[in-house]
Amino acid sequence: MDNSESSDEQSLSLPSIHVSLTSSPLSATTALSRIKSPKAGAVVLFAGCTRDTFNSKSVLHLTYSCYAALALRSMQKIAKEVHEKHGLVAISITHRLGQVDVGEESVLIAVSAPHRAAAWRAGEECLELVKERVEIWKEERFEDGGVWRSNRDGQAGVPVESAKGESDEAGGGK
Repeated sequence: MDNSESSDEQSLSLPSIHVSLTSSPLSATTALSRIKSPKAGAVVLFAGCTRDTFNSKSVLHLTYSCYAALALRSMQKIAKEVHEKHGLVAISITHRLGQVDVGEESVLIAVSAPHRAAAWRAGEECLELVKERVEIWKEERFEDGGVWRSNRDGQAGVPVESAKGESDEAGGGK
């Protein structure tokens, strides 16, 4: 998680709010540096990782795609809402694009607040809103093919043809 992010990052920032998309490995250190403050008594970091199985199928990797300008605006709107609702000191949302291998992080949400209860609630609410609202799609790739899903529905989308010409309607992922 502590790899350096490269210049491929696209971001929007306001005072105490940062959202970004990148195809580089995510950095917990970078996310935390964006939200730490002497005003914050609590810091919460959520890291969503690609797991190795889904519905008893081996996951090879996930691939994320989006329309960046729209996804960044949606992420910023969510960050503003969560920041205001929970009285946060700061919030950062970073989502990975492109291929994300098993064990790697696809999303980091970092929040800081004066007290821990607000930080815990805000972090979880932010994750759920990102999954529900942000225009990011993922292909879940298995040994025998793959399937596209939007973050919001969790339902299988259009099957992706496998190398054998077969399709797969089951899904996996984060």
